[in-house]
Amino acid sequence: MTDYRFIRACFRQEVDRTPVWIMRQAGRYMPEYRAVRKKVDFLELCKTPELAAKVTIQPVDRLNVDAAILFSDILTLPEAMGIDLRFGEGMGPKLSPVIRSRSDIDKLKEIDPETSLSFVMETIRILRRELDGRVPLIGFSGSPFTLATYLVEGGSSRDFINLKSMMYREPDTAHALFEKLADAIAVYLNAQIEAGAQAVQLFDTWAGICSPSDFDSFVFPYVKNVVDRLRRDGVPVIYYCKGGSTLLDRMRNLNTDVIGVDWRIEIDDAWKAIGHDRAIQGNLDPCVLFMDQAGIKERVRDILERAGGRPGHIFNLGHGVLPATPVENVQALVEMVHDLSEQRA
Repeated sequence: MTDYRFIRACFRQEVDRTPVWIMRQAGRYMPEYRAVRKKVDFLELCKTPELAAKVTIQPVDRLNVDAAILFSDILTLPEAMGIDLRFGEGMGPKLSPVIRSRSDIDKLKEIDPETSLSFVMETIRILRRELDGRVPLIGFSGSPFTLATYLVEGGSSRDFINLKSMMYREPDTAHALFEKLADAIAVYLNAQIEAGAQAVQLFDTWAGICSPSDFDSFVFPYVKNVVDRLRRDGVPVIYYCKGGSTLLDRMRNLNTDVIGVDWRIEIDDAWKAIGHDRAIQGNLDPCVLFMDQAGIKERVRDILERAGGRPGHIFNLGHGVLPATPVENVQALVEMVHDLSEQRA
């Protein structure tokens, strides 16, 4: 049993009010984050534990969220496997060499998180000391499919034609890549848990591009492989798939504690699809935060009413908070969730 309302909600235990945290809650919408970023580039920030810990804590201090999420990037894992990673100013990530063959896959290194990702482990240790029990700390990784999109495409993509071509023309090669990534992710997340992460989230930002049959073949087995290998005693596991509303009936079989959903489905319908024996996280459209606060409050109220006060709802956005979002609206959102759900309790 835990006193953290976020952890309790993950395990569908009773809470005094709905817990809330926000994907990308440490980010460019916050002036204090921008002040740090003026001094260092993004990757340097990720790799400097004292600074990464500082920006992780900023939204806890300003917003009163119910959990902190480690400040890092999903692509530090492929970098640890031997891939060159660059972020150009105003551009998305660029990875090289691209992975297109079995020989390319064989060149990917096995990871030792305490060496090649030591900055992540040190950030977690600093955070556990500095948070000092205020809120739990969430660790994370990208999923096998989502990481593969970057490795095969060499960066962001609109159509994912190279990865999908591999899946359809050379399925054995695709399966080998997903398997290698699943192995690395399981090692990485277990190391985060060992270092002090109190929950972990698998981000599957791009798995929503898959048809149901492709999800069954190329996504589900490898996510389940990771989840089943995590040392989970009291550490909840969250799976988030952007654009995955047609796949929720499949996700319920992943054996995660929580399923994160986006705004493309009403949260009560999503919960029916995954089953009320699982917790659910979501699902406000990030663009709602550009409304006036009265409008935001009505959207928050609607989600809370649809969740029905049932144990196991964690309030979040359906994707990351956008950089231009007014910070005062994000602060108001957290307060609204707490106040409105407390009134329902």
